[in-house]
Amino acid sequence: MNLLNHLIARIDIDGPLSLADYMAECLLNPKYGYYSTRDPLGASGDFITAPEISQMFGELIGLCLAQTWLDQGCPAPFTLAELGPGRGTLMADLLRATRAVPGFHDALDLHLVEASPALRQLQSDTLKDYAPNWHDGIETLPQQPLFAVANEFFDALPVRQFLRDGIGWRERRVGLSDGALSFGLGPIVEQSALSHRIEDTQDGDLVELCEAAAPITGAISERIAAHGGTALIIDYGDWRSLGDTLQALRNHAPCDPLEASGMADLTTHVDFETLCVAAESAGCAFSRLTPQGVFLERLGITDRARALAAALQGDALKNLIAAHRRLTHPEEMGNLFKVLGLYPATATPPPGLQS
Repeated sequence: MNLLNHLIARIDIDGPLSLADYMAECLLNPKYGYYSTRDPLGASGDFITAPEISQMFGELIGLCLAQTWLDQGCPAPFTLAELGPGRGTLMADLLRATRAVPGFHDALDLHLVEASPALRQLQSDTLKDYAPNWHDGIETLPQQPLFAVANEFFDALPVRQFLRDGIGWRERRVGLSDGALSFGLGPIVEQSALSHRIEDTQDGDLVELCEAAAPITGAISERIAAHGGTALIIDYGDWRSLGDTLQALRNHAPCDPLEASGMADLTTHVDFETLCVAAESAGCAFSRLTPQGVFLERLGITDRARALAAALQGDALKNLIAAHRRLTHPEEMGNLFKVLGLYPATATPPPGLQS
């Protein structure tokens, strides 16, 4: 038995799967899921994230959170949390950069939201000096001030896809054709969750709906609204989803999402409007959506790069220059990735962001 056989058997019994169900099986099936069974990051994995590109990313995120903590009166204790921490690289860089901030480390409780046993082990090794607490979801985080970061977390949440047909929608599903996985469409139905999209779509347009995004954002926002803190959400996407953004990556190259079940990373672009609506409903303020390159430049990444460059030469210097460009340049990650800040309605946005 492998994941493909499991999926075929499930479809034979239950009928075609929503894309969300298919993604959940591929990524998080306890026995065969992509994140459940491997370390997907780095040169030997399938993709690389900003913290793995350069220490500068995590350092600046850490200083941004620490300054926000200072601006809010140094609450103690507080929860320092990361959603989807990967190998723990971002958090390790964050903690190193904030070591000199008076009182910050003494006041923090470290919490990691991670569903993958394989990645939890890597995080444990990376962060062994900090005694992190792990959670399967947001709901069990402590009810106290929350300072959180979610880098490339929301893009991996399962989504459903709908094709507009008149004033209704047909759901894109994963079924079988000649014994192989294939995409198909369900019947025309009304979707109340997409009623607001009638105004900006037309027949044949495809819209993605991430049903998990709002509850997760709501739980974060409720804590921030009630107790203080902030959350930095960094991901690729835009204000509203439009079109098929599903992509599969294997060995750092695109592949067919139906031909690599459980062996490739599956992601979609984040619909940031959904996150902002959930935050506002929970009484939390949100910043203007800001390109990652602009955010990092406001935080001083160029000055940090120059400081690091002073002690480097040869390939090490070339790698630093390349990393700075990759994180900030509009043709690389600088414009594709966006940053959203959540903060109390009575406070100001985190450094690098505007209201």
